[in-house]
Amino acid sequence: MSDNKEVWKPLSVTEIQMIFKKIPILWWIAGGWALDLFLERTTRVHSDIDTVILRCDHIILQEHLQDDWEMCKAYKGKLIPWNQEEQLAPQFDNIWAKKKGETSWAFQVMIFDTVDKHWIYRRNGAIRKLLEDIGLESLSGIPYLRPEIQLLYKGGSSVIRDKDVIDLNNVLPKLSDKEFHWLKKSLSIQFPNGHPWINVLDSYTKIT
Repeated sequence: MSDNKEVWKPLSVTEIQMIFKKIPILWWIAGGWALDLFLERTTRVHSDIDTVILRCDHIILQEHLQDDWEMCKAYKGKLIPWNQEEQLAPQFDNIWAKKKGETSWAFQVMIFDTVDKHWIYRRNGAIRKLLEDIGLESLSGIPYLRPEIQLLYKGGSSVIRDKDVIDLNNVLPKLSDKEFHWLKKSLSIQFPNGHPWINVLDSYTKIT
Protein backbone atom coordinates (compact mmCIF):
# COMPACT_ATOMS: atom_id res chain seq x y z
CA MET A 1 0.00 0.00 0.00
CA SER A 2 2.96 2.29 0.06
CA ASP A 3 5.83 3.22 -2.22
CA ASN A 4 9.04 3.96 -0.32
CA LYS A 5 12.81 4.07 -0.50
CA GLU A 6 13.23 1.38 2.14
CA VAL A 7 14.65 -2.00 1.13
CA TRP A 8 11.97 -4.63 0.60
CA LYS A 9 12.22 -8.37 0.19
CA PRO A 10 8.54 -9.26 0.48
CA LEU A 11 7.30 -12.65 1.54
CA SER A 12 5.11 -14.63 -0.82
CA VAL A 13 1.37 -14.99 -0.26
CA THR A 14 1.94 -18.60 0.78
CA GLU A 15 4.62 -17.59 3.30
CA ILE A 16 2.23 -15.03 4.79
CA GLN A 17 -0.43 -17.71 5.09
CA MET A 18 1.98 -20.02 6.91
CA ILE A 19 2.73 -17.30 9.48
CA PHE A 20 -0.74 -15.89 10.02
CA LYS A 21 -2.72 -19.14 10.09
CA LYS A 22 -1.03 -19.93 13.43
CA ILE A 23 -2.31 -16.70 15.01
CA PRO A 24 -5.86 -16.80 16.48
CA ILE A 25 -7.11 -13.64 14.79
CA LEU A 26 -8.98 -12.57 11.67
CA TRP A 27 -6.64 -11.52 8.87
CA TRP A 28 -6.71 -10.87 5.13
CA ILE A 29 -4.25 -10.32 2.29
CA ALA A 30 -4.64 -6.74 1.05
CA GLY A 31 -3.16 -4.46 -1.61
CA GLY A 32 -2.39 -5.56 -5.14
CA TRP A 33 -2.03 -9.19 -4.09
CA ALA A 34 -5.65 -9.21 -2.87
CA LEU A 35 -6.78 -8.17 -6.33
CA ASP A 36 -4.62 -10.84 -7.97
CA LEU A 37 -6.10 -13.48 -5.65
CA PHE A 38 -9.54 -12.28 -6.76
CA LEU A 39 -8.53 -12.50 -10.42
CA GLU A 40 -6.80 -15.87 -9.81
CA ARG A 41 -3.71 -14.72 -11.71
CA THR A 42 -0.64 -12.55 -11.20
CA THR A 43 -1.16 -9.36 -13.18
CA ARG A 44 1.99 -7.40 -12.34
CA VAL A 45 5.12 -7.26 -10.21
CA HIS A 46 4.44 -6.53 -6.53
CA SER A 47 7.14 -4.63 -4.65
CA ASP A 48 5.66 -5.41 -1.21
CA ILE A 49 2.88 -7.41 0.43
CA ASP A 50 0.12 -6.15 2.71
CA THR A 51 -2.07 -7.84 5.27
CA VAL A 52 -5.01 -6.51 7.26
CA ILE A 53 -6.09 -7.24 10.83
CA LEU A 54 -8.62 -5.71 13.24
CA ARG A 55 -7.46 -3.20 15.82
CA CYS A 56 -8.77 -5.37 18.66
CA ASP A 57 -6.27 -8.06 17.61
CA HIS A 58 -3.04 -6.07 17.27
CA ILE A 59 -1.58 -7.07 20.65
CA ILE A 60 -2.30 -10.75 19.91
CA LEU A 61 -0.45 -10.32 16.63
CA GLN A 62 2.53 -8.76 18.39
CA GLU A 63 2.65 -11.55 20.99
CA HIS A 64 2.91 -14.18 18.26
CA LEU A 65 5.49 -12.35 16.14
CA GLN A 66 7.74 -10.59 18.63
CA ASP A 67 10.24 -13.44 19.09
CA ASP A 68 11.22 -13.57 15.42
CA TRP A 69 10.14 -10.26 13.94
CA GLU A 70 11.10 -6.61 14.38
CA MET A 71 8.05 -4.38 14.00
CA CYS A 72 7.72 -0.63 13.52
CA LYS A 73 4.82 1.79 13.31
CA ALA A 74 4.76 3.71 10.03
CA TYR A 75 3.49 7.24 10.57
CA LYS A 76 3.88 10.38 8.46
CA GLY A 77 6.89 9.04 6.62
CA LYS A 78 8.68 7.77 9.73
CA LEU A 79 9.21 4.29 11.16
CA ILE A 80 8.86 4.16 14.94
CA PRO A 81 9.68 1.01 16.95
CA TRP A 82 6.57 -0.74 18.25
CA ASN A 83 7.31 -1.44 21.90
CA GLN A 84 6.32 -4.69 23.56
CA GLU A 85 2.69 -4.68 24.81
CA GLU A 86 2.19 -1.15 23.46
CA GLN A 87 -1.47 -0.50 22.71
CA LEU A 88 -1.52 1.43 19.45
CA ALA A 89 -3.23 4.82 19.48
CA PRO A 90 -5.91 5.37 16.81
CA GLN A 91 -3.58 7.30 14.50
CA PHE A 92 -1.38 4.23 14.04
CA ASP A 93 -2.80 1.84 11.46
CA ASN A 94 0.28 0.65 9.56
CA ILE A 95 2.93 -1.77 10.87
CA TRP A 96 6.07 -2.85 9.01
CA ALA A 97 7.76 -6.15 9.85
CA LYS A 98 11.16 -7.65 9.10
CA LYS A 99 13.03 -10.67 10.41
CA LYS A 100 15.25 -9.84 13.37
CA GLY A 101 18.81 -9.37 12.19
CA GLU A 102 17.79 -8.59 8.61
CA THR A 103 17.65 -5.23 6.84
CA SER A 104 14.87 -5.90 4.33
CA TRP A 105 11.21 -5.41 5.20
CA ALA A 106 9.07 -8.50 4.64
CA PHE A 107 5.43 -7.43 5.01
CA GLN A 108 3.05 -4.71 6.15
CA VAL A 109 0.11 -5.04 8.51
CA MET A 110 -2.72 -2.56 8.08
CA ILE A 111 -5.12 -2.12 11.01
CA PHE A 112 -8.87 -1.78 10.47
CA ASP A 113 -11.09 0.05 12.93
CA THR A 114 -14.48 -1.42 13.75
CA VAL A 115 -17.76 -0.37 15.34
CA ASP A 116 -20.56 -2.79 16.25
CA LYS A 117 -19.25 -5.62 14.06
CA HIS A 118 -18.71 -3.25 11.12
CA TRP A 119 -15.49 -2.30 9.35
CA ILE A 120 -15.22 1.49 9.23
CA TYR A 121 -13.46 3.30 6.38
CA ARG A 122 -11.05 5.72 8.09
CA ARG A 123 -11.28 8.36 5.37
CA ASN A 124 -15.08 8.61 5.70
CA GLY A 125 -16.87 6.89 8.56
CA ALA A 126 -20.14 6.81 6.63
CA ILE A 127 -18.65 4.03 4.50
CA ARG A 128 -18.76 0.67 6.24
CA LYS A 129 -19.52 -3.03 5.86
CA LEU A 130 -20.27 -5.91 8.19
CA LEU A 131 -17.02 -7.66 9.13
CA GLU A 132 -18.37 -10.90 7.70
CA ASP A 133 -18.68 -9.18 4.31
CA ILE A 134 -15.24 -7.59 3.90
CA GLY A 135 -13.30 -10.64 2.78
CA LEU A 136 -13.24 -13.54 0.35
CA GLU A 137 -11.17 -16.73 0.31
CA SER A 138 -9.00 -18.13 -2.47
CA LEU A 139 -9.29 -21.70 -3.72
CA SER A 140 -6.30 -22.57 -1.53
CA GLY A 141 -7.91 -21.09 1.57
CA ILE A 142 -6.14 -17.73 1.71
CA PRO A 143 -8.36 -14.92 3.04
CA TYR A 144 -8.18 -11.65 1.12
CA LEU A 145 -9.86 -8.26 1.13
CA ARG A 146 -12.84 -7.87 -1.18
CA PRO A 147 -11.90 -6.18 -4.48
CA GLU A 148 -14.34 -3.28 -4.18
CA ILE A 149 -12.92 -2.36 -0.76
CA GLN A 150 -9.33 -2.62 -1.96
CA LEU A 151 -10.11 -0.46 -4.99
CA LEU A 152 -11.73 2.11 -2.70
CA TYR A 153 -8.50 2.31 -0.70
CA LYS A 154 -6.52 2.78 -3.91
CA GLY A 155 -8.87 5.29 -5.51
CA GLY A 156 -9.54 7.12 -2.26
CA SER A 157 -5.87 7.78 -1.60
CA SER A 158 -4.42 11.27 -1.88
CA VAL A 159 -2.03 9.92 -4.53
CA ILE A 160 -3.21 7.51 -7.21
CA ARG A 161 -0.28 5.62 -8.69
CA ASP A 162 0.06 4.10 -12.14
CA LYS A 163 -0.23 0.62 -10.66
CA ASP A 164 -3.54 1.59 -9.02
CA VAL A 165 -4.97 2.49 -12.42
CA ILE A 166 -3.67 -0.80 -13.83
CA ASP A 167 -5.37 -2.64 -10.97
CA LEU A 168 -8.65 -0.82 -11.58
CA ASN A 169 -8.64 -1.66 -15.28
CA ASN A 170 -7.81 -5.31 -14.58
CA VAL A 171 -10.48 -5.80 -11.94
CA LEU A 172 -13.42 -3.78 -13.31
CA PRO A 173 -14.53 -6.41 -15.85
CA LYS A 174 -14.68 -9.04 -13.10
CA LEU A 175 -16.71 -7.09 -10.55
CA SER A 176 -20.30 -8.14 -9.96
CA ASP A 177 -23.00 -5.50 -10.31
CA LYS A 178 -23.22 -5.31 -6.51
CA GLU A 179 -19.46 -4.81 -6.11
CA PHE A 180 -19.35 -2.28 -8.95
CA HIS A 181 -22.16 -0.14 -7.55
CA TRP A 182 -20.81 -0.31 -3.99
CA LEU A 183 -17.45 1.02 -5.20
CA LYS A 184 -19.09 3.81 -7.18
CA LYS A 185 -21.37 4.79 -4.30
CA SER A 186 -18.49 4.77 -1.82
CA LEU A 187 -16.28 6.94 -4.02
CA SER A 188 -19.21 9.33 -4.42
CA ILE A 189 -19.61 9.56 -0.64
CA GLN A 190 -15.91 10.27 -0.15
CA PHE A 191 -15.74 12.64 -3.11
CA PRO A 192 -19.14 14.38 -3.44
CA ASN A 193 -17.63 16.89 -5.88
CA GLY A 194 -16.41 14.20 -8.24
CA HIS A 195 -13.39 11.97 -8.76
CA PRO A 196 -11.60 10.65 -11.87
CA TRP A 197 -12.48 7.05 -11.00
CA ILE A 198 -16.18 7.91 -10.76
CA ASN A 199 -15.89 9.16 -14.34
CA VAL A 200 -14.21 5.88 -15.32
CA LEU A 201 -17.01 3.90 -13.71
CA ASP A 202 -19.65 6.03 -15.44
CA SER A 203 -17.99 5.52 -18.82
CA TYR A 204 -17.60 1.80 -18.19
CA THR A 205 -21.29 1.50 -17.37
CA LYS A 206 -22.23 3.10 -20.69
CA ILE A 207 -20.28 0.63 -22.83
CA THR A 208 -21.24 -2.60 -21.07
